[in-house]
Amino acid sequence: MPETGHSWSLEFEATAAQAPSVRQWVALRLTHPDAPQVANELFLSVLSAGSPVVAMTLSTAGARTLITAAGSVVLTLLDSYGPGVTIVSGFANLYGVNADGCGVWAQLISEDQ
Repeated sequence: MPETGHSWSLEFEATAAQAPSVRQWVALRLTHPDAPQVANELFLSVLSAGSPVVAMTLSTAGARTLITAAGSVVLTLLDSYGPGVTIVSGFANLYGVNADGCGVWAQLISEDQ
């Protein structure tokens, strides 16, 4: 059976003041209870690298949800695997760094699907 899903993208100014807006934007689109917190940590990872904007992308397919935060600056090791990865790894079943090194992503699985 083919999976159906949705995708949303939005750019946020890379400031800590935008973090609540990121969490709210995610909460309005995704039903997974951990998605806002995971998105927040991904956003902060890209923010700390110094990118002027952070592009957030949400994608769903069946029970899977992919959250991506990307900027224009290559993340340092601390940005991509710093304290926030402890939180992300506790919620996500997969996570990593984008191929270009300028972003991070996490995949969540909904158990109710």
